Amino acid sequence: MRPNHKKGVVSLIIIIMFLLVLVELVDSLNRTNFPDNFLFGTASSSYQYEGAVNEGGRGPSIWDTFTQTHPEKIADRSNGVLAVDSYHRYKEDVGIMKDIGFDAYRFSISWSRVLPGGKLKTGVNREGITYYNNLINELLANGLKPFVTLFHWDLPQALEDEYGGFLSPNIVKDFTDYAEVCYREFGDRVKHWITLNEPLTYTTNGYGNGVFAPGRCSLYNNCDEGNSTTEPYLVTHHQILAHAAAARLYMDNYKPAVHVPPSPPPS
Repeated sequence: MRPNHKKGVVSLIIIIMFLLVLVELVDSLNRTNFPDNFLFGTASSSYQYEGAVNEGGRGPSIWDTFTQTHPEKIADRSNGVLAVDSYHRYKEDVGIMKDIGFDAYRFSISWSRVLPGGKLKTGVNREGITYYNNLINELLANGLKPFVTLFHWDLPQALEDEYGGFLSPNIVKDFTDYAEVCYREFGDRVKHWITLNEPLTYTTNGYGNGVFAPGRCSLYNNCDEGNSTTEPYLVTHHQILAHAAAARLYMDNYKPAVHVPPSPPPS
């Protein structure tokens, strides 16, 4: 047996032994291996799951525009018009989560379903509020904690058209206004909030290489417009400011008060 072949056989045996041990460990793994307060859950994003993009008063987002304008940038040329139809089938989805045994569900709110025009002054869509209220109530009724993401990349197209979305400092106020609508409408039941989902991914893929909405770049040949050397930094800066403003608003006005019991009298 040649030395290299012998080494390969030994390596294969070691890998097989490792996999056998791993399988045995997985078979014995259960909730008792985790802390009592450990939460098992699953997650989604509004554009990928909800569907119903033209229903319930929802306004268009940059992902609607992106998938319609550049279907070639989507691997299977699909879009979120139907997605998995969670807008209509959320009760079924929650039932599946309960049957699996999950404790929590992280989902994102579609900014343009709550504020179709992106701004508070253009009006709150009560049908959108009702949908998320129904989803949150269904989760709680089935013993699942809601974890809510405010922004999972689906910026209202109205704000992109008006001032370039996260390229402009104007986004900070509009994002904070949107966050406050969500805190006010859902905060009595939602105690876990995420402001921005993966901001680096949004910045890099949306403005660096243009493979995600809004599809802006200059270093590659697959974008109609953009500047890969400056825009990612502007967007990052404005995301940080928007996060800070929304987080401060929550901490100052909406975070549930923590009851601290009085100290016992000295003995």
